[in-house]
Amino acid sequence: MLKTPKAMAVGLAVLAAAIAAGCATSGAETPKTATAAPLSEKAKFEADRKAILAMAGNFEVTFDFRETVVLAPGYELKKPKLSGADEIIRVVEDRGNFISLQHLLVVGAKDHSMVVKHWRQDWTYEPANVLMFVGGNAWETQPVSKAEAKGKWSQEVYQVEDSPRYGAVGAWTHDNGVSQWNPPAEMRPLPRRDMTTRDDYDAVLAVNRHTITPIGWVQEEENSKVVLQGDAKTLVREIGINTYKRSDNFEVSLGDNYWNATKDFWALVRADWAKLEKDAPKFGLTMQGEPEPLYMPILEAADELQEGKTTIAAAHEVAKKTMAEFTTQNIGTLQDRVNKRPKLPPKAAASAGGAAESGN
Repeated sequence: MLKTPKAMAVGLAVLAAAIAAGCATSGAETPKTATAAPLSEKAKFEADRKAILAMAGNFEVTFDFRETVVLAPGYELKKPKLSGADEIIRVVEDRGNFISLQHLLVVGAKDHSMVVKHWRQDWTYEPANVLMFVGGNAWETQPVSKAEAKGKWSQEVYQVEDSPRYGAVGAWTHDNGVSQWNPPAEMRPLPRRDMTTRDDYDAVLAVNRHTITPIGWVQEEENSKVVLQGDAKTLVREIGINTYKRSDNFEVSLGDNYWNATKDFWALVRADWAKLEKDAPKFGLTMQGEPEPLYMPILEAADELQEGKTTIAAAHEVAKKTMAEFTTQNIGTLQDRVNKRPKLPPKAAASAGGAAESGN
């Protein structure tokens, strides 16, 4: 459309005003956008490490999950789930290009607090492979090309008894003073808050951003709840915000006491899982749904070790026997696995509990 003389005059006036405003703030020079010089490879690596290690400490945590977008006909949004906990996160191992962080919940009233071993996150710089969830309580080690791994870190997340949950590869960025890790969407098992209360979907396709904040860090999730049985479909999208705020206003020593008493046992258990991952490109559990028969005996063995009721060797024997009973390298097809998931009993939502309500 041709502009009228009046419109052209107005446009020129606006342009002149914009130029004048720029000159008022920067003299006779045209304003320039400030851009930070790119970090060297070494400086970026150190900034990445600093960000990962910043997730260790003592925290007050809130878990806030809200379904937002209905994607399947007839589906109704579920009520938001908001919970909280106190948590300590300790560095299990730091080899420079590998960092392992263990989460431990401290739950209950101040005079009756207890420790619950929570999830673990392992970070590997420029990984050659990553362990991925492939649906139906099964995992597969998948190669990562050198080009894809360049300058990036894998995050592999593990369950309370150190069995795997999910993995992804992404880059840490440090633009505008903000350190954050941004992976692509990857599949993961249902979180416990849904595994123990729902049987209408089979997996989560999740984007899992980690951001370091002035008061701690935040894990932001964009979760698509996916049905894998038959013709795959997505039910709903969910937003999750796990906020870790630094705090010493709880019985921190309880978590450290538990970890110091049991960490040698858990090192043996981690080694057993690592051997299984190395020996079996694909492996899974012999059960579907919530794997309580796997994790409860191992957690109970750790508790008895802390209480002085057993030895590391005896506790480790319990863990090895339990793992042998409930793991398999014959995972079958995805449809076979998801079709075997048991249906929950009526009113499961009302009776389900547990402290581990996070999105992991």
